[in-house]
Amino acid sequence: MNKTYIIAEIGINHNGSLDTAKRLIDIAAASGCDAVKFQKRNPDVCVPEHQKSLARDTPWGRMTYLEYKYKVEFWEKEYDIIDKYCRQQGIAWSASPWDLDSLEFLLQYDVPFIKIPSAMLTNLELIKASAKSGKKVILSTGMSTEEEIHEAICVLEPGPEMHDYAILHCNSTYPAPIDELNLSCIKTMKEKYACEVGYSGHEFRLGTSVAAVYLGATIIERHITLDRTMWGSDHLSSIEPQGLFKLVSGIRELEQAFGDGKIKVAESEKSAREKLRG
Repeated sequence: MNKTYIIAEIGINHNGSLDTAKRLIDIAAASGCDAVKFQKRNPDVCVPEHQKSLARDTPWGRMTYLEYKYKVEFWEKEYDIIDKYCRQQGIAWSASPWDLDSLEFLLQYDVPFIKIPSAMLTNLELIKASAKSGKKVILSTGMSTEEEIHEAICVLEPGPEMHDYAILHCNSTYPAPIDELNLSCIKTMKEKYACEVGYSGHEFRLGTSVAAVYLGATIIERHITLDRTMWGSDHLSSIEPQGLFKLVSGIRELEQAFGDGKIKVAESEKSAREKLRG
C-alpha cells in the first residue's frame, strides 16, 4: 500500500486569528500530516446580495454577514506569513478557492494542488480555470448527483489532454451521520473513474477515515480545530489535536499492516515454526 496523502483542513477554523492558524499548522506538522488547507473567498463575490446586510452575532460584536466574512478572511499579508511558516515547519499548504478572484490569488504561491469544495462542484468555470493552472485539482463530491460529478470530471478530461486530478467522496453534512457516509462509494468511484480517489470526512469518528484507506482512498482530508466548543460553524465536525494524532497513526499503521495478500510464512514466524514444528 502506498503512503496516503493526509490533508488537515484548517478552513476557517482559525476564526481570523493568525496565531490560531499557526498553532493548527504546528499540530498538523507534528502529527505527520502532509498538508494543511485553508479556504479563500472574495466575500463581495461569494456572499449573496440578500445576505450581505443581515445582522449576525459574533465574538467581535453584532455586525452584518458581509462584515463577518471579511473579519475571518485572510489576505496577502497573512498568506505570506503562512507560506513562510509552513515551509519552516516542513508541511505543504493550499486552499479552496470559492471564486475566480481567489483562484488567481492562490496561484501567486507554489501550492501543490487546488481543492474545489463540494459547494463549487457545479461551478464549471472555476473547475476549468483551476485545471488550466497546471496544478493538481482535488474535487470534493459532497451533496452531488452522479450526473453532476460526471459533468465536472468531463471538464477535467478534455480529450487526450487529461489533467492531474483526484476526487474525494464526501458527505457535506456537518457533522455527517455515520449511517449516511456510504464509504462503499470509494470503490464505486475507483471502478468508474480513471483517477485517484480519496475521502473527505465530516463525521465524529476516526475509524471511518482509516476504513476509507482500506477501501482504496489515497487522500484523506479532515477538518481540524483546537477545541470543538470554539465559536464557528465548522468546529463541531472537526478533529481536536489528540484525535488528529490518533488518526494519522491509525492510517500509517494500516499502511504497514496491509501487506501484499500473498500467503506465506512471515520472517518473524520462522523461528517459532522451527521450534514448534521441528
